[in-house]
Formats: sequence, C-alpha cells, structure tokens
Amino acid sequence: MTDTYYKDRVVLITGGAQGIGLGMAQAFATEGAQVVITDADEEAGKDALKRLQENKLTAAFIPCDISSEQEVVALMKAVGEKYGKLDVLINNAGIADPFTGDLQEMRMSEFDRVLAVNLRGPMLCTKYGFPLLQKAEHPAILNLSSTRAFMSEPNTFAYSASKGGIEALTHSLAVSLTEDRIRVNAIAPGWIETGPWQKESQRYEPRHTKEDKAQHPVGRVGIPADVAEAALFLCSDRAGFITGQHLVVDGGMTVKMIYT
Repeated sequence: MTDTYYKDRVVLITGGAQGIGLGMAQAFATEGAQVVITDADEEAGKDALKRLQENKLTAAFIPCDISSEQEVVALMKAVGEKYGKLDVLINNAGIADPFTGDLQEMRMSEFDRVLAVNLRGPMLCTKYGFPLLQKAEHPAILNLSSTRAFMSEPNTFAYSASKGGIEALTHSLAVSLTEDRIRVNAIAPGWIETGPWQKESQRYEPRHTKEDKAQHPVGRVGIPADVAEAALFLCSDRAGFITGQHLVVDGGMTVKMIYT
C-alpha cells in the first residue's frame, strides 16, 4: 500500500476506540483515509483521538451503541451529512469478555446482550450504511469474526455463537449485495494482545510466557497491526476478486495440534 491509496476514502470503524479497532483506525489514517471511529465508550473515543493526534493522524469520533437501531440511524445520518458517502464499513465492535460461567448460571439477558452487539449490531450498521456505500466507487464491508467461530473454550456460548453468525452473515451479504458492487469479507483473529491499545485508564503492558508464544507457529502472540494489515488489503481494490471469504489471522494457532 502507499500513503495515498485510501486518500479521500471514508472508512467507518465500529468499536474503533480501543484494541483491534484502534489499530485499524491508525492503519487506515496512515494510508490517507478519512477515518470515522464510533464506539459506545466516549472516554475511549476521546483517548483514541488524542493518540492519533500524537502520531500526527486525524479521525472523527461519533459515539454510538450499535445494538440500538435509533443510534445507528443517527450515526449513518451524521456520516452522510459530513462525507456524503461511505467507502469502507468495518464491523468490528463487540463484547470481547462475555459471560464464561456454567450454563446453568448464565442469564439469558447476558446471552441476548452479546448477540445484540456482536451480531445484530453489524446487521444494523450494514442496513443503514447501505445507501452511503452505494455512493462509493469501490465499496467494501469487512466484518470481524473470530477463531472462536470454529473452536471454543468451555462456557463461551454467546461469544462463539455470535462469531459463527458473523461468518454466515458475511457470505450471505456477499451474495446479496453483488449487484450493488459491494464486496463483503471477514477477518477471524486469533489471540491478539490489545493491552497497549486500551484507553489510558485500562492500559497495561502484556507479559507472555514461552508457552504462550509456543502455541503460535510464528512464535509470538498477535497485535492489532497484524489484523490491520489484512484489513487494508481486503478493503482495497487489490482484493477486488475476493468476496464472501474469511481470512484467519492467528499466527497459525488453529492449525497446530497441541497435546496436554
């Protein structure tokens, strides 16, 4: 990529204030995109803008709870009024630390909340962002799935279900939006360390053991930049013949057999 590839292209990143979302915001802004960050955490949003400014990068921040249809409608209206189009929609926002207790202890309200944000949210953003994507020359949607869509630890019912839903939603949208020239793909990250990319009040320095690193054939845990590089490619014209696919970005962890 060059520093002008995304020049004048509008990129909306949900959950863009922290973690993988912030890493993608930094990457697209560096490439010259007009980045719009949306996040339900306003403290994190302000902190993200500060961090970008410190790196001589700019972005806009619009607070939004993507599980709320009313707030998503307002978000897309604001984007439309300011930019008039949307070139790239990145559905990244999600509840990353859901309930992990025993099945009998889980309240259905907790299950419903995870699906409302992780699965319903991307559908809402796609539905109401669609008219703006139609106005772009080469529109693209990128959904953030997870390797948890294909494998699980115990008691991650809601999160795994939501990410499996994202995989299905991705290929369904890809087939449905062909006549509108909108490509739709997904990235399924594995273990991505986000500690240094959290808002200031929750930031921490990671400590990974030799065992942590050894689980990955590449010899390390992932960072947001690893996902961001994949996103830059999939949302670009260089990936013009790719749609309805998912790209696993996990350092090879899901293909390595581990015996205990």
